[in-house]
Amino acid sequence: MNNSSSVHELAARIRSAIAAAVVGSERMSFGLLVALFSRGHVLIEGVPGTGKTLAVRALAAAIGLPFRRIQFTPDLMPSDVVGTSVFNPQNATFSVRPGPIYANIVLADEINRTPPKTQAALLEAMEEGRVTIDGSPIALPQPFIVCATQNPIEYEGTYPLPEAQLDRFTVKIASGYPAAEQELELLARVAAGFDSRALELAGINAVTDADEILAAQAAVRRVLVADEVRAYAYAVAAATRLHPRLALGASPRAVVTLMVAAQAAAAIDGRDYATPDDVKDVAEPVVAHRLIVQPDAEIEGATAASILTEILASVPVPRE
Repeated sequence: MNNSSSVHELAARIRSAIAAAVVGSERMSFGLLVALFSRGHVLIEGVPGTGKTLAVRALAAAIGLPFRRIQFTPDLMPSDVVGTSVFNPQNATFSVRPGPIYANIVLADEINRTPPKTQAALLEAMEEGRVTIDGSPIALPQPFIVCATQNPIEYEGTYPLPEAQLDRFTVKIASGYPAAEQELELLARVAAGFDSRALELAGINAVTDADEILAAQAAVRRVLVADEVRAYAYAVAAATRLHPRLALGASPRAVVTLMVAAQAAAAIDGRDYATPDDVKDVAEPVVAHRLIVQPDAEIEGATAASILTEILASVPVPRE
């Protein structure tokens, strides 16, 4: 895969597969593709029953690579995620038994229901593409993407993700209620026999493979980012650090992620160059979840997303 038009064609195939399972999936599938093509990870937040898990399962079915689902619970241990060493009494040796994270696509379902110690077990995997078991590093298969879900309504018995963990997610997607016509289409599909538990019966089959995904990721990094586009991405991040209603602005990692996500957005659109509009298009899902709002501003109803919207409206956009 040598150019962005090939990435665009691959993205269209995957989007079509996701749309066959999830009604009104355009924005969610865009976020999933941005994370996948930029070698990142995605956090999906929404109330139960809005298609979070289904969208990830549809992505996994479209890619056709090993997929594991980890149900995060309060008693889940780090070894339940990354694996452990097992003693063999026959030869008196230890062998490594990799955990469910050893897959190309990992669904961390309800990630905020497990304690921080277990949440932190994902950090090395998400940042470096490997895990360490008893001091031995084990490389994870590539491509590798963690898709985590969480419920924003239930707080009892949950453990909010720390800033260091949130910063590892390339994008955060909100999964809300569908529009009326979309929900009616969902009812029509179910009435016609659609069963979310059997995606293969809905015609959702693998449309790509690992080599094509890796080639797409390499093509994304070749997308041209002009000086003025890089300067614009930095200006947006710098404005978050100076905003009086934000206690924490975008980190340098956030700026890098914003630029790479803009490259992915451009490639998905079929272009081999990124524009300021690409930066604006991915800014909210890439940056907002990394910001911390001042307590007094939060009391007044301000959110990270609303403040970021103000910043995007105030920072001059370079034009040719």
